[in-house]
Amino acid sequence: MKSDIHPKYQQVVFKDVSADWAFLSRSTLTSKETITWEDGKEYPLIKVDISSASHPFYTGKQKFLDAAGRVEKFQKKFAGGNYFKKK
Repeated sequence: MKSDIHPKYQQVVFKDVSADWAFLSRSTLTSKETITWEDGKEYPLIKVDISSASHPFYTGKQKFLDAAGRVEKFQKKFAGGNYFKKK
C-alpha cells in the first residue's frame, strides 16, 4: 500500500444543529472548528442538518406540507400553456 495517499481516519464529533444533539464517531472528514467532548479531549466538529435525533422516520414526528397550496402554485405558474387541457 502506498504511503501518504489515504486521508487521516480520526475521531470526530458530529452535531445535529436542529436537535442540539451530538455524537462521537470516526471519520475522514476534517474541520477547522473543534469542540471539547465529555471526556475532556478536543475533537473536530462537523455540523449536520439532520440525524437520527431529528429525522421524522426515527422520531415519529412528521411534518405535513401544504400540498394543495403547492399544486395551486404549479397550476398558476403553467396556466398559460396547453398543459392542463383535456384532449
